[in-house]
Amino acid sequence: MVTTQLTAELVLSELKAAMAFPIQTSDEDDYSREKRVTPRELRQFLARLRLLEGVPFNNIVPDSELLPLESIRFFYVDRAWTDALTQGALSVGTVNSADRAQLERLYKEIEKEVDDEERRVRLPGSEERQKGGAGLMTGFLLRSRAVSGWPGLHVRAYKVEPAENDEEILPESHPDRLKLLRLERLAPAVLLALFDGLPQVVHVEEPRQGLQFGVTLKPTGSNTYSASIPARNVETAKYVVDTATGKAVRLQVHFRPGSPGVLDLANTARAFLEVRAAKMNTDGRLDGAEFALEMLRFPYRQVFGDPSVTADDKIRAVFRPTVALELSALTAAFRKVT
Repeated sequence: MVTTQLTAELVLSELKAAMAFPIQTSDEDDYSREKRVTPRELRQFLARLRLLEGVPFNNIVPDSELLPLESIRFFYVDRAWTDALTQGALSVGTVNSADRAQLERLYKEIEKEVDDEERRVRLPGSEERQKGGAGLMTGFLLRSRAVSGWPGLHVRAYKVEPAENDEEILPESHPDRLKLLRLERLAPAVLLALFDGLPQVVHVEEPRQGLQFGVTLKPTGSNTYSASIPARNVETAKYVVDTATGKAVRLQVHFRPGSPGVLDLANTARAFLEVRAAKMNTDGRLDGAEFALEMLRFPYRQVFGDPSVTADDKIRAVFRPTVALELSALTAAFRKVT
């Protein structure tokens, strides 16, 4: 039987040999045709891992009280943590010290390639492909019935509020808009979004597919509501303002008795005509196109962030972290556990 005596000199010489081994390219980039060290499948896997794909939800939200019902939580992603995550995944392929030495030598090149691949995980059509090293990553978790009710919510993050107004939509390649790295429903009512940078303003908007009617609900009692809409001028489509109050004229909307959400078209049209005749000086007629114009509502948009905040640390003033439990209740909960 032949035995090998391991010595420090022998191990050191093997490590030096491994470190001196030239870097070999193993793949070609689909976009730039540049040679890559990391195989395509591995690049894509590591990029998705960086974006927290496959990470258990309890590692992201350790306690449900941190994400209560109808809440949104903004956060930073620790790049050191995700780098350790990818290093741990790569270490699975190492067996001995020579393998680990080679991986350590290659890691900077792998990290650079994964940085580039990270922005290709979600690549909207007709948008320019963005390049560059990985920077600050932020995001939010939204737990709401809006997520389950409208699975196709639009999310946009901006470095600077759009110059014209909130209705302006800038393309993702615009310098004032942050790239959306990941947008996914983790559960029927939980939405995760990750941004390539630090947003000043975030827009969450209902889907824009098709036309939709909408009403404003006002509570009138225990689980009862009244519905109304602001009146529009049928010629200009602008809202009609009551000169006496300075507010928009409201049109009452009626629903069928015992059928919530089902319009009573006859009574609603009659209510429209009464208000229009009294305050809008119309001819007393209402056709289908005019009825649809009154009922039509643009998708609702929730804006997070206020550019007018004048505090020294604007983000801290706008995105102030909160905990669902008060301090006294939180202390009592910890005492029960301990």
